[in-house]
Amino acid sequence: MPKTFLYGATKVEETSGAQAVASLEQFRWKSRVLVIFADKDNSRAARQENQLLADRTGLEERDMVVLKISGSTVKPIFGGGGNLNEKALRKELHAPEAGEFGAVLVGKDGTVKLKVSEPVSNGELLAIIDSMPMRAAESLKPDK
Repeated sequence: MPKTFLYGATKVEETSGAQAVASLEQFRWKSRVLVIFADKDNSRAARQENQLLADRTGLEERDMVVLKISGSTVKPIFGGGGNLNEKALRKELHAPEAGEFGAVLVGKDGTVKLKVSEPVSNGELLAIIDSMPMRAAESLKPDK
């Protein structure tokens, strides 16, 4: 059952026991993926995107890929990613209605780790990632 947390005014759902997201299979065990769903006027999605890109080093250290879905287009914002189906992603990630903002974090194991309905700060997002067991193990390796 999803847990709901509040970080400031941001509604956050942390999921457990979720099934892997098949349409993001190319990233499994390699990258964490944040999928941003653009709102109608793109204001919150643009704010989220700009916040994330302000800390490219933090994203790179955490093996992040950031994708933005606007209308029927899937655009890589940071990291790789190609040939992704917008409809499949929306369905598998239980995306918000078209024109509503949302962001979903998918872990390296391919499962949904976090869903937000408002932009989340880099500090909050990176702290959530850093609290994950796989990330803790990575940080102990000398090359990370």
